[in-house]
Amino acid sequence: MRFELLPGQRFDTIGIEPLLAGITFGGLIADKAFDTSAIIADLDQRGAKIVSHHPRRIGAFQIDRDLYKWRHLIENFFCKLKEFKRIAMRACKTDQSFSAMIYLVAAVINSR
Repeated sequence: MRFELLPGQRFDTIGIEPLLAGITFGGLIADKAFDTSAIIADLDQRGAKIVSHHPRRIGAFQIDRDLYKWRHLIENFFCKLKEFKRIAMRACKTDQSFSAMIYLVAAVINSR
């Protein structure tokens, strides 16, 4: 698993390059915001399945329904992260301390 902190004032899709660099995978379970032609072309080159797409996409494609069910678990994890006020409010002053808080809270959630 990888975590990449992105600038809040930019599109999420700019952070996909460092996240996917150097790893192999069979499918990308991501938010619908990551439904861009460039990302889909990269997934096709890798032979990875596309798990979700934006409902207003022209020329919609088939998605793997079994993999899509796993997306629910990821959404639940983000909801659990946001239960911690420091993360929900982004109370940490630096990116380094915010990243450390994400890792710490993820470890606490995983240990439950």
